[in-house]
Amino acid sequence: QVQLVESGGGLVQPGGSLRLSCAASGSIGNIYLMAWYRQRPGNARELIAAQVTGSSARYADSVKGRFTISRDNSKNTATLHMDNLKVEDTAVYYCKAAVSTTTWGTGFDYWGQGAQVTVSS
Repeated sequence: QVQLVESGGGLVQPGGSLRLSCAASGSIGNIYLMAWYRQRPGNARELIAAQVTGSSARYADSVKGRFTISRDNSKNTATLHMDNLKVEDTAVYYCKAAVSTTTWGTGFDYWGQGAQVTVSS
């Protein structure tokens, strides 16, 4: 079994910065991808950033240039650095990892519990 635990988030003023962390634990053979989604009030969950292990991260246009993923593969963690936050970034943020319990096995998706980010003056 694999668990993803998120930490961080909170309340910040427009223009501020926050950091979200996601730590994977359990029976991990290989992590193929780690990604961040968000769900804004009244909207569907949307993909905002993703990084296939060993490749460059990709970002949604809405966050490009403001959000950055960093990974520590030795610790099975991913961090979402969020700068120049806007009111419209207010959402619950979820991390997702595609994980195999063996080195080259099939990857399955696992989700974190979600973290609230509120941008307000």
